[in-house]
Amino acid sequence: MNDCEYMNIALSLAHATLGQTSPNPSVGAVLVKDGRLVGTGVHLKAGTPHAEVHAIQTAGNDAKGAVMYVTLEPCSHYGKTAPCADLIIQSGIKKVFIAALDPNPLVSGKGLEKLIQAGIEVEVGLCKEEALKLNEKFFHFIQTNTPFVTIKAGISFDGKTASKTGDSKWITSPESRQDVHKLRHEHDGILVGINTILQDNPLLTTRRPQGGKNPIRIVLDSKLNMPISANVVQDRSTKTIIFTGNQHHIARKKELEDCGITIVVQENPQISIKEVLKTLGELKLMSVLIEGGSEVHASFIAEKAFQQIIAYIAPTIIAGKNAIPFIGGLGANFVKDGTHLQFTAVDQLGPDLKITAKPLAKEET
Repeated sequence: MNDCEYMNIALSLAHATLGQTSPNPSVGAVLVKDGRLVGTGVHLKAGTPHAEVHAIQTAGNDAKGAVMYVTLEPCSHYGKTAPCADLIIQSGIKKVFIAALDPNPLVSGKGLEKLIQAGIEVEVGLCKEEALKLNEKFFHFIQTNTPFVTIKAGISFDGKTASKTGDSKWITSPESRQDVHKLRHEHDGILVGINTILQDNPLLTTRRPQGGKNPIRIVLDSKLNMPISANVVQDRSTKTIIFTGNQHHIARKKELEDCGITIVVQENPQISIKEVLKTLGELKLMSVLIEGGSEVHASFIAEKAFQQIIAYIAPTIIAGKNAIPFIGGLGANFVKDGTHLQFTAVDQLGPDLKITAKPLAKEET
């Protein structure tokens, strides 16, 4: 096996933990000695040992003189765990391949420098693009202090999310819906508007055959019209946060808080998307999945407050000018003024297409 193949093993280990390490990144590490894989490790959860620690422990005495392949720069500071760079030095590892440097100011370049000063040979950038993609949510959060936002929708071939009567079950296939649950597992929060609650009464939980993490539920409700009977209020499998305006229903606020719901009151009647994201960042939510209706989608797009859009497109035509579109709002007057994206992935799930798109660099904020 060559260096890229060993790093790909580390990347695969890390990829399996997506959704469970927040607010930490997903990291994998392997140790190789004399052409043998002698140690593997992955970071499983914030506050637990890092990938490098697990790899060194599984290698035991074989760590001395071995080569480490790690997907992210080893930490050099004391947090909830001891510095990994120190343990690497103490273990007698002779060389370290690092896929990507850590953008965290507490770490960036410092772990690398510590290893070099200790006389360990270090190479940076092996499988860098894959490593950056793996932890794009973490990198965005560290650099902006706001969550990485994914807008998701299941739509018909002609871009509708529901018929003119509001019927939407089911536009996409079981394969697409199962993939959505994987997306929920990989995000810290899931956000909808109050109309989605009133129309569909969803649970907004993760339902995967192999289990998964439930994201924190976030609802935009400017008047605080949330029914006490709503599933997101009565179901206690995860936390629910409601953002409201300064003209909300006062009595309802107390009723909801008595049910354990967190209410965040903004200073204006209309909810500010930017303030929502700022608050969620302060709460250490690294990523948020937007599953709102067309107006919620339009609000995030108008504010350029998103990092990717994932559309599950079914081979079905609903038609009708009164059918509900994927994105509402007033829209652009001219095509050139629209939001311009680039497709980054196209996959087939059952009969559907899953298309991932990101803003062009000039569109991002």
